[in-house]
Amino acid sequence: MAVGGIVAQGGSANYEGRVTCFVVITCLVAATGGLIFGYDIGISGGVTSMDEFLQKFFPTVYEKEKNLRHENQYCKFDSHLLQLFTSSLYLAALVASFFASATTRLFGRKVSMVSGGCVFLFGAVLNGAAQNVAMLIIGRLLLGVGIGYANQSVPVYLSEMAPAKIRGALNIGFQMAICIGILAANMVNYGTAQMKGGNGWRVSLALAAVPAVIMTVGAIFLPDTPNSLIERGQSEKAKEMLQKIRGVDDVSAEFQDLVEASETSKQVEHPWRNILQRRYRPQLVIVVLIPFFQQLTGINVIMFYAPVLFKTLGFGDNAALMSAVISGFVNVAATLVSVFTVDKFGRRKLFLQGGIQMLVCQIAVGALIGSVFGVSGEGSFSKGMGNAALILICLYVAAFAWSWGPLGWLVPSEIFPLEIRSAGQSINVSVNMLFTFFIGQLFLTLLCHMKFGLFFFFGGFVLIMTLFIFFFLPETKNVPIEEINSVFKAHWFWGKYIPDDAVIGNHHVPPKGA
Repeated sequence: MAVGGIVAQGGSANYEGRVTCFVVITCLVAATGGLIFGYDIGISGGVTSMDEFLQKFFPTVYEKEKNLRHENQYCKFDSHLLQLFTSSLYLAALVASFFASATTRLFGRKVSMVSGGCVFLFGAVLNGAAQNVAMLIIGRLLLGVGIGYANQSVPVYLSEMAPAKIRGALNIGFQMAICIGILAANMVNYGTAQMKGGNGWRVSLALAAVPAVIMTVGAIFLPDTPNSLIERGQSEKAKEMLQKIRGVDDVSAEFQDLVEASETSKQVEHPWRNILQRRYRPQLVIVVLIPFFQQLTGINVIMFYAPVLFKTLGFGDNAALMSAVISGFVNVAATLVSVFTVDKFGRRKLFLQGGIQMLVCQIAVGALIGSVFGVSGEGSFSKGMGNAALILICLYVAAFAWSWGPLGWLVPSEIFPLEIRSAGQSINVSVNMLFTFFIGQLFLTLLCHMKFGLFFFFGGFVLIMTLFIFFFLPETKNVPIEEINSVFKAHWFWGKYIPDDAVIGNHHVPPKGA
């Protein structure tokens, strides 16, 4: 049964097929892998703003916060140990992503998803039962392993299953799940903060088991992608799966391209060594710089530490948590904008518009905070100033949510040839997790030392990355995943790196500047 009669065609090849209910449902189930990542991003900031949690695990931070009501607001949460609670997860995810690459390549994408979900579940249970900082950190490390596996396999799965015509929208389902996870975590934190007995933080941490179960059970029933089946020598099963997800019997053109890509892939014995070859230079540069820039937008200042940041700005406990909920709603709504526009307007336009809006908001927030707190950190927001700061932050979150948020996962997952796709995605995840770790570990310290200038610091990176997109990212909308090399071959700068034999078949190459 088809959702629509769209022909799955791209910029360089026309494939028969419809957008079937089967492929849409399959991609939506796979995208739930983003829930575990999003829930964790949202839950940590709320928990670390709860007095009971700080009293039990970080008493020195609690004392500092209570004693700085009329002093330097920038430094009230500055603690490397507290930041390690948040950031340790991403260091574990970085390491796990390399093991996930081998698992994804040898056993298929769904095995990686199931493995990640199970490990994340154990981490959630351990965090909810934590009695000391060591248990907290070990639990966070297990959560990180689960996220490393999920983030490595889910975007690749989505890109391989989806028809080129709607690959962007279906792949952004992963980012949508991340946003829903963040919103759910913010709402849970707001609710558990009202609980009597001082154990609300335990409920917040333990409920991470819910998205883990959703992802794990869902992944068990998922089919493997045709690309993965061919890669593992199951060609007949792969053709049947391709016919099922495209909704037509004649899939010979697309199947042949997948087989050719797989045959090329099998000639590559060392993907980690080969990814350094000149012919993969465009993809390698992009897959390193996009996650690098994504983290240096400063988004995790908001997502990790939103309640902490709002408390720093003078919001009360409940107001800080509610402000995080509001920004979470904006995050989800703006991601929907990306779902409905990414395959219509393309990746580049969303990247550029979002970058400009984020730059303006970062500068405005920095100027607003500087005008109130100056360099001394003494002062407090009036109600009007607080509302203005919240509006600017929401506009910033919206810009990220329809640009660098989803596209930071979509573009790297769709630009690599099959032979190095798992390795490429592992690099994407590892770079993302490495700089997520640095931001998570250093933000509160940087805020203490750089003060309002920190927002100008992030704004400078937003300017640089927007210029990078303008000059060096080719448009990949509607291009079949195995035909992406043709786009790089036609690019004004990257074309010289792509050999003629890297473009599959005799398809028409898009015009220069596409």
